[in-house]
Amino acid sequence: MSLDEQLESIRARAASLPEERRAIMAAATRELIASGIADSALKVGDTVPDFELPNHRGATVKFADLVAQGPVVISFYRGGWCPYCNLEMRALQEKLPEITDLGARLVAVSPELPDTAMSTAEKNAISFDVLSDTGNKVAAAFGLVFTLTPALQDLYRSFGLDLAQFNGDDSMTLPIPATYVVDADRRVLHAFVDPDYTRRLEPDAVVGALRSPS
Repeated sequence: MSLDEQLESIRARAASLPEERRAIMAAATRELIASGIADSALKVGDTVPDFELPNHRGATVKFADLVAQGPVVISFYRGGWCPYCNLEMRALQEKLPEITDLGARLVAVSPELPDTAMSTAEKNAISFDVLSDTGNKVAAAFGLVFTLTPALQDLYRSFGLDLAQFNGDDSMTLPIPATYVVDADRRVLHAFVDPDYTRRLEPDAVVGALRSPS
């Protein structure tokens, strides 16, 4: 089953939520799309800025070290509380052998604190690095950061979701989901950026971009 088919099952379940809740989430997504955030994010041909972040085990991971070894796949996700993100992480894990066989490294980036990222990694049986981008500084350098609308903040709180606790700050910012395939020269070969958090890049597309770099 493709990742999108799995995501569709969550979208179908979400359709059963009360209309008021669905309306808040839909309005926030429309507003984010209309903001043009996807147009201002890093694109194919752009150069990825340098960064270093702690992984879920507490070790510092430097982008310069990763890219010195070959291509790098970078997946930005919202957090382990997001069912769409968890499906994406598991789908990427399934493709990890093919990604590494092509000489590439895979890392995931979220604003979660390292301890929370560790829980996400364990829950999804992830063996690649899950990096903690506290304050969304790296995501901002990629042009991916947005602030949740007040209505969406209230809705998340009603779900019992405490982003400030998970992320270690009260900025109420998140990255829009994005996946980048970057070559050894730090050039973006493939970019998927979508303000609709229910949409993700198929891992097969990641493998395809690594096999046939332009």
